[in-house]
Amino acid sequence: MPSPKTLLVLLALAAAPFASAFAADPFEKIDGEWNALRQRADVDGLEKLMDERFVLVHSDGQVQHKADYIAELRNRTRVNGPILNEDVTVRAFGDTVIVNGVSVQSAVSNGQPWNGRFRFTRVWRQQGGAWKIVSSHSSRIAEKAR
Repeated sequence: MPSPKTLLVLLALAAAPFASAFAADPFEKIDGEWNALRQRADVDGLEKLMDERFVLVHSDGQVQHKADYIAELRNRTRVNGPILNEDVTVRAFGDTVIVNGVSVQSAVSNGQPWNGRFRFTRVWRQQGGAWKIVSSHSSRIAEKAR
């Protein structure tokens, strides 16, 4: 019978090919922080999380950059309600991670309430040991597509 130490080494070697498939899973927590900060309008937290070249493409085709989005939250022309993610997949490619999923959310923008289900793609990049969101895109899911 092999020793416990030998069994542990064999188990680690057997699991090695699968490690990259599971390595990105904890990333859902990092991506979830993006939603939490937006929900709280924590502009200081968002400033740290967002790359300087950040681009946000909304479901209506509107494009915002970091400064525009931060200003919108700071001056409360956009107030996010609950933001929940479903069916999230995370794929890692070296220092880049792509997160896809469905977001169920509501907000008030320029005094107009809205809500919906959206498919999203977010791109994150590790820079200087920290993960920064580089891009986010969403597409509204039509009622009949559900």
